[in-house]
Amino acid sequence: MLALFDDGLLAARQGPRLTAGVDEAGRGPLAGPVAVAAVVFDPQRPRINGLDDSKALTAARREQLFERVVERALAYSIVLVDVAEIDDINIFQATMQGMRRAVQGVAHVAQFARIDGNKVPKGLPCPAEALVGGDAIDRAIMAASILAKVSRDRYMLDLHLRHPEYGFDQHKGYGTPAHLAALRTHGPCPEHRRSFAPVRDALALA
Repeated sequence: MLALFDDGLLAARQGPRLTAGVDEAGRGPLAGPVAVAAVVFDPQRPRINGLDDSKALTAARREQLFERVVERALAYSIVLVDVAEIDDINIFQATMQGMRRAVQGVAHVAQFARIDGNKVPKGLPCPAEALVGGDAIDRAIMAASILAKVSRDRYMLDLHLRHPEYGFDQHKGYGTPAHLAALRTHGPCPEHRRSFAPVRDALALA
């Protein structure tokens, strides 16, 4: 006879564990938010074909998969941590905060979270593990990477309409030569991360 608290028996009665895959986009850019997403798939539903690390997909393919993930996911959450918070607590802590918020957004169904990378944020609402290279291994993390990347790219395209002089539609805020040249010419806009050295340097020249 198995004890009532036997973990194996409990798992068998509950069925497959519902796991949230978590990933981010935009830790490195000089401007714009960092985006974090969490996705929970129903293991009983058919898989989405073509999932991969968002960096390995074209922009058009990411857009297609974004819509499929949103339609098929049991639950998903997308969080944008803005520039003010990034500058206030630093990009690492802002990313951890975004991950906490994203997991909280799917906590009503997620029993476990799998985080891309080597760090598990503190204060998550469920048990979790870090998985290095998870965006190339775990399907839920792949889906999260797509939601985060597409959401952030859309934000940067909208930002380009407000500040076309920086070319955000081309580099999405990363420190390309063209972006650095625009920073030197025009100085930072409100969406530039003042805690990042190239932006501080541009401020000093202004």
